[in-house]
Amino acid sequence: MSSFLEGIPKECVGLQGLGVKYVEFSCIHPTLGKLYLPFEKFYDPAQVLVWMQERPMVPLWACFLYVVLILVGRAVMSTRPAWSWRRTLAVWNFSLSLFSWIGAFRTAPQLYYNLTSYTLRSNLCDDPAALYGSGSTGLWVQLFILSKFPELIDTFFIVIHKKPLIFLHWYHHITVLLYCWHSYVTTSPSGLFFVVMNYSVHAVMYGYYFLMAMKLRPKWFNPMVVTFMQLSQMFIGVGVTIVAFYYYSHPIEGQACHIRKENNVAAFLMYGSYFYLFAQFFVARYYRVTVKGEAKKKQKKV
Repeated sequence: MSSFLEGIPKECVGLQGLGVKYVEFSCIHPTLGKLYLPFEKFYDPAQVLVWMQERPMVPLWACFLYVVLILVGRAVMSTRPAWSWRRTLAVWNFSLSLFSWIGAFRTAPQLYYNLTSYTLRSNLCDDPAALYGSGSTGLWVQLFILSKFPELIDTFFIVIHKKPLIFLHWYHHITVLLYCWHSYVTTSPSGLFFVVMNYSVHAVMYGYYFLMAMKLRPKWFNPMVVTFMQLSQMFIGVGVTIVAFYYYSHPIEGQACHIRKENNVAAFLMYGSYFYLFAQFFVARYYRVTVKGEAKKKQKKV
C-alpha cells in the first residue's frame, strides 16, 4: 500500500510512535474536521497499544473476575429483594448510547473513505495502523476496544434487579472482550468493519434501553428492529471473515497480508455463534410471543 500517500498534502500525513505513516482523516476532510477536537487530531495510539501487547493477561483476569462477581452477586441477591436503580440504569444506557453515536460518526466516514479509495483486498489485508488505526479514527478504535471493559457493568444491573441472565448475554460480553483485545494487539486489518457495525448497533440499542428505563419508548418503535440490526451485524461479520480468509489463502506475490489465521478463525466462530444465538433469541422473543398471542385471541373467541 505504498501509494496510499500519493496526492495527500504533507500537513495531513502523520507519523505514529511505531514509525508508521498515516493520513489524518480530519485533515483531508476539513469540513468534517471542524467537528473534531484538538486532542483527537493526529492521536498517537502507539503507547497504549504497546502497553496492551505487553499485558496479555489483562482481559483474561477481567473475564475471570467478571464470572466470579456474577456468581457472588447472584448468590447474594438470591436472599434479598431486587434493587430499584432505574434512573442509574437510564443514565448508564444513555452514556453508552451517546458514546456509541460519537464513535459511529468518527469511524464510519473513515470506513467509507477506505472502501472508496482502496480495494477490498487492501481494506482486509493492509496494515491497519496506516489504514485506520492512527490519528483521530485510531483514537476511537482504541476507545472502542477499551469500552468492552466498562460494558461488563451491564450485567451488574441485571443481577441487582434480579432479571434473567441468559447465556447469550454473558457469553457475548466475555467473547467480545477477548476477541477485541486480541484483534487490537495483533493489529487485525478487518477491525474497522466490526468497529463501525458495533458502534452503530450499540448507539441504537443502548438508546432503546435508555428509553425503556425511563418508560419513554415511543409506541411506533418496534424493538424487533434492534434484534434485526444485531442479526445483520453478525451476518455481515461472518461474510467479512470469509472474504478475509479467502485473501489470506490466496496471497498475491509481493503484497503482504496482515491477517492472522487464528484471529480470523476466532472471528468466524464468534460471529457464527452470535448469529445462531441471536436468531434463536429472535424467534423465542418475537415469533413465539406472536403465536401465543394469536392462540389466546382464538381461545377468547371460542
